[in-house]
Amino acid sequence: MDNAAIERAKAQFGKLLEDQMRRIEKVLAAPDWIDYSKVETLRIGILAGDGIGPFIAGEARRILELLLSDEVRSGKIVINDIEGLTIENRSAHGKTIPDDVLEEIRKYHVTLKGPTYTPRVGDPWPNLESCNVAMRKELDLFANLRPVRIPTQGIDWAFFRENTEDLYALGPYGLEVDDNITVDFRLISNPGSERIARLAFDYARKNNRTQVTCVTKANIIKTTDGCFLKSFYRVAEEYPEINADDWYIDIMTAKLVDEKRRRHFQVLVLPNLYGDILTDEAAEFQGGVGTAGSANIGKQYAMFEAIHGSAPRMVEEGRVQYADPASMIRAASMLLGHIGFPEKSRNLDMALDICAQYERKLVITGRPTGPSGTEFTDYVMDWLADSKLAMTWEKYIRDGQ
Repeated sequence: MDNAAIERAKAQFGKLLEDQMRRIEKVLAAPDWIDYSKVETLRIGILAGDGIGPFIAGEARRILELLLSDEVRSGKIVINDIEGLTIENRSAHGKTIPDDVLEEIRKYHVTLKGPTYTPRVGDPWPNLESCNVAMRKELDLFANLRPVRIPTQGIDWAFFRENTEDLYALGPYGLEVDDNITVDFRLISNPGSERIARLAFDYARKNNRTQVTCVTKANIIKTTDGCFLKSFYRVAEEYPEINADDWYIDIMTAKLVDEKRRRHFQVLVLPNLYGDILTDEAAEFQGGVGTAGSANIGKQYAMFEAIHGSAPRMVEEGRVQYADPASMIRAASMLLGHIGFPEKSRNLDMALDICAQYERKLVITGRPTGPSGTEFTDYVMDWLADSKLAMTWEKYIRDGQ
């Protein structure tokens, strides 16, 4: 037995625990939610990212500028680019988010972010942490909201994925104890679990949802998943008008494809890893991860993004202009709803539903066989300007039922 290796592992683990205890102190002392209606000038930052990111972020920005044109002209809203989040710049600084970029991000109330590349083993880049994970931790964006809507199938899911804990929080800091043993760490806290559960129940109450479902594997992962599940049911007691139940992650992946059972689910709350996996599966029903947007929400900041990656292969093959901007546009819709423009958000969702699921005059293929992302965005913008938008969307629903 290598006692020295064990002592080194203990020391590293102890340091991780100290860091997490300090983080929880900050969570407990965090300020209350920002009230966007009281902000004199609301600042929206556009983070282009890597790969196809600059292209699809640019298309989503066009949508925002169209729908917020009056507010931008009046000075109520400012939309600016934030530079420096490319893999080249991050690698040059040796930081997942360079200090000057993070300082700039903090100047904005909300950001719309393109996908960013995360290096993996064998890449020429440094072993940097996921940019998304780092930003969630730095800005305490503890809630990841991923909606999936297919009105004609009765699917209207809202997934609340805890964003700052679980395996993702300590994933870069695992141990190679010796040549034979490697260990990673999983962290779930009561404060972290309670605040994501409360946000899910608040969403259900505000949106007239009657069901909130917790997804864990608490029968096997008894301590951490057990903590998450117990926190969920403690919070559920504060919302007696909402039904609360729980499912295990393995059977939940099956029930999402069960045509009879899946209509039962409305709002789902999950730890980080399960949420990442299950929302990718759910997005396939809507047309794939290229169609789904994502909100990363904290009390003082919020970041909206596509749920897919930066597609470096599309860049290498010269196909960037054919990347599907639908996911980024859906994220822009979520941003609009979050900052207090629910009608603009709803109209954008309706236009996307018509273009991507109903009329489908332009179908993105990612290749020259289909339209460019700019052509698809123009298609969505045409529908936003069409006086028959709501009537056509309602017909789409009727036709699918």
